Amino acid sequence: MTTSVLRLAATAKKAAFTASERTNERRIAIARRSYSRPALPDDAPRLLADAYRQGVRRLRYTAAVALAAAGGGAATRRSVTEWYPGLRKPGWTPPSRAFGPVWTVLYAQMAYSAHRVATSPDPRRRRALALWWLQLGLNAAWTPIFFGARRTGAGAVVICTLLPAVTATAAASERVDRRAGLLFAPYLVWSTYAAALNLEIWRLNR
Repeated sequence: MTTSVLRLAATAKKAAFTASERTNERRIAIARRSYSRPALPDDAPRLLADAYRQGVRRLRYTAAVALAAAGGGAATRRSVTEWYPGLRKPGWTPPSRAFGPVWTVLYAQMAYSAHRVATSPDPRRRRALALWWLQLGLNAAWTPIFFGARRTGAGAVVICTLLPAVTATAAASERVDRRAGLLFAPYLVWSTYAAALNLEIWRLNR
């Protein structure tokens, strides 16, 4: 009987040890799952590439308007203080200090509009963006011609060419993204005003 009791005790002890080992193994497995890094989805490379392309697109338009603004600032630096004040101008000419803040806002709206169009799935975005680049080129060309070369007549030709380009860009952008088109409204109003001012300055000083 003593032998049987000893056997039962040994069997119980072995069973308890085995159960303890299994419990420890389960705890280790749970801990490993808790600290393991989740697997990336299969399309992770594509998602990262799309995010990168969107970031480049956003910076592309911001950099473009920043470059246009910087070029304009460099072209006007001397003429604004030496040449422009001596021109005959109409009474509705705005103060020179107003141009910087106004163009800063307009350039920001212009870049944001292009970003909205560029990230749209609408296939018409290509035409809208092509027009966007065209109007930006004309915009960037006007300042060096008017202020840099001090050619008021040539500047009038450029800015009068800019107006239909801005109008076409606004219309094409609106077809892709309504807000993107509306963002061009202040720019179109200001460009019309600037064109009228340029023409009047040319008439008064020819």
